[in-house]
Order: sequence, then structure tokens, then C-alpha cells
Amino acid sequence: MQDENPPGWLPRLAARAGPRFLQIADALQAAVADGSLRPGDRLPPQRQLAAQLQVDLTTVTRAYDEARRRNLLEGRGARGTYVAAPKVELNAILDLSMNTPPPPDGVDFDDMLKQGLSQVLMRADNASLMTYHLGGGSDSDRKAGAAWLAPMFGQLDAAQVLVCPGAQAAIAALFLALTEPGDVILAEPMSYPGLRAAAVQFGRRILAVEADRHGMLPAMFEEACRRHQPRLVYLNPTLQNPTAITMPERRRKELASIARRCQVRIVEDDPYWLLAEAPPPPIAAFAPDQVVYISTLSKCLTPGLRVAFVLVRDPLERERFLVALRSFALMAAPLTAALATQWILDGSAGRLLEGVRTEARLRHRMARDILAGRYSGAGDGLHVWLGLPGYWASAQLARAAASEGIAVTPAEAFATGEVSVNAIRISLGSIQDRARLQASLQRLSHLLARRPEPFSAAVV
Repeated sequence: MQDENPPGWLPRLAARAGPRFLQIADALQAAVADGSLRPGDRLPPQRQLAAQLQVDLTTVTRAYDEARRRNLLEGRGARGTYVAAPKVELNAILDLSMNTPPPPDGVDFDDMLKQGLSQVLMRADNASLMTYHLGGGSDSDRKAGAAWLAPMFGQLDAAQVLVCPGAQAAIAALFLALTEPGDVILAEPMSYPGLRAAAVQFGRRILAVEADRHGMLPAMFEEACRRHQPRLVYLNPTLQNPTAITMPERRRKELASIARRCQVRIVEDDPYWLLAEAPPPPIAAFAPDQVVYISTLSKCLTPGLRVAFVLVRDPLERERFLVALRSFALMAAPLTAALATQWILDGSAGRLLEGVRTEARLRHRMARDILAGRYSGAGDGLHVWLGLPGYWASAQLARAAASEGIAVTPAEAFATGEVSVNAIRISLGSIQDRARLQASLQRLSHLLARRPEPFSAAVV
């Protein structure tokens, strides 16, 4: 007689917990991770499971397909579907070094991508998607950018919003537009590595300004402005990369006031604002004429969406920025920009963002549980800044982790001057599978708990 109850590993499906096929696939994955299902276990036939769950057959078929994509299941013809043996990946690296958004929780990304591209191709002039465009984005793209920035600033004039191919391109163009070779650019002691890379290429000098647990120190900022006459200061005030600090509102206002007084332009690179829990207003809200604001989609939606929105209030500055941008990146790819615009205007970007935000917070809870007293993250965003015990140096720990198949980023990669802290950055989104992320964090925790072994050369 056919069992009328769902299998024990499958919890009750919830109406508000996302697509049901993903709930089934996630439950199956969790059961494999905790041992409730083991390699070789036979799964119920799809029709039987659909009847037990009171869902249509297509839902179960999609769930099994998703589980196969995750290498959880294997088909054995007429014998049915079975839990797959773990896939052996020789020399596989558990990558905790790349700051990318995690796979969105409860969102069918593949379906969203297909639907979005279908809408773009249906509504756009396809020839225009494959030709040159003026830099800065179309009117539609700029309106989408203004809508994307509305949570930070409210209603904006879309003409002040420029579209470019990623935040790194925006930073480089701002260096070219607003500084000259040899000029000083101020930054915090630990900062985004792309900042230093652009400065070196263009012959600009990065100088570190002392920071505390709230970010750049106002008194030290003002002193550096008077002493070095900088043209720009670079700040990443929300879930800062790499320290994960969110600068409080009072500090933002103080820095904005000093920048106005000393006539220094602020480049506010703010990729994580929409991932943060109740962040303060951007610095650009307190000094709109003094700040150029950058918000990229790559860090909060998906890396392949190489679109950043740049808010530049001054019309002459906008033109200088576009001239500089055209010298190395004529435009954002029209198809990519059109997809971003479609997703923002039809609400897909908002759903994707919420899925990424939810998944990121789940991963932070996992990191907090595994890393215990060493965890110092904010509970959201993409990364954790992990202070090390005195017996480990950051570069040494990174090498030891690499020898065990784990990639992390040492403090040296972020230093704008002398390395002032002994820490590593752990990125929580680059490992797609939660079970693999859990395993990598556990291995890293064990590595941190033991002292480094003395170096000895191998003899063969």
C-alpha cells in the first residue's frame, strides 16, 4: 500500500517560504548534510511525492532537477532516483577570499534571468542592444538608477545619475577626472584593494588616515587635509571592506563638514548599503555637492551584472567623468544595462536583493556559531573581519589555510600604508553550497585553534 505521508526528512511546506520546489530541494540538501539521507538511499517516485505533498508533478520534477544540479541526486533509469555519493573534487579550493553575493534564498535565479532577458528582447530594439551607445546610460537606465538609489536619497533627478560598467571603472574614471598625477588621495588604513591598484596605474598617491572602530578619525582627517592638500578622500562607510565597520551618522556628518571646509571631494563607495540592517544615511546626504556616490549591483545582486550607478550632482563634473570613462570603457554593455533596468523597474531586483540579504544573514549566523569568540561581524553583508590570535600572523595564516584547501585574504591585501592589524577577511558568499561553507569554516576554526607548525623543507 502506498505511503500517504511525506518522508520524514521533508518538513511541512510553507506558503511564505519561497518557491515550493526550492523548499523541497533545500530540505533534501539539509537531510543529506545532517545524515538523515545517505548516499544510495532511494527517493520516492515523483508522482508519489507530489501526491503526498499535494502539489503538482511539475513542482517535484523541478525540485529533483534542482537537487541534481547541486549534485545531490542521481538517476538510475527504471530503478528510480537515489542520493548521490559525494562528488570528489581533486584540488578543490574552498574559496573564502572573493566578496560576492551568496545564492539568493528562496529565489529561482535561473528563471528570473530567463524571464528578464525575455522581457528585454521582447521590448527593446535588438539592434540597439548590439551597437555603441553614448556613455552614462540611456534615459531609461538613468531612471532605473534613480529608482535604485531612492532608498538612500529619496527622489532624485535622473540626469544626475550615470551608468557605468562597475564600481572599479567608476573609481578609475573619478581619479582621472578629479585628480592629476602625483596628487594625494586619502583613505582609511584598511581599504578596498582596487583603490590602490587604480592609484598606482594613474600615478596618484594613497595616504592612510588613522581610523577607530567608527571609521576615519575626523581630527586626523582634518590634519591630513591641511598637511597634504589632497584632492580626494575615498570612503566606504557601510559594512566597510574589509573591516565590516558601519560608520555611525555622527561620524559621517563630521567628515562631511571637514571635507566642505577643506574643499576636498569625497568618493563614497557604498556597495553594501542595501544589505545592511538600518544603515545611517550616506555621507552624500549630508554634503550633496561635496560627494560623488557609487552604488554597484555586482556586490548586492550578482557579479555578472556589471552595472554601477554614480550620483554626480555637478553638470561639469559629470561631463569630465564621462570623458575620463570613455578613455578606457566606452559604455556599460547595453544588454547588461537593459537587464538591470528591467529587473529594477519590474521588481525582480528587489526580490533578488531580499533573497541575497536573507541568505547572507543565515551565513553570518553560521559563521558566528562556528567561529565563536573570534567572530566580530555585523550580522549582515558579505564578509567577516577576523582578528587572529597572537601566534598567527595574517600572511602566515593565509598560507597555512591555502595548504589545507581554503582561500582567505590577509590584512596585507587591504593595507594603504603599513599593516596595522593582524586579521584576515572571510567572505561568506563565494561558496555556493551552505554545507561546503560550513565545512570550510569548521576547518578554518580548527586551524586557528592550533599553533603554526615550524617550517621544514620537504625532501624527496
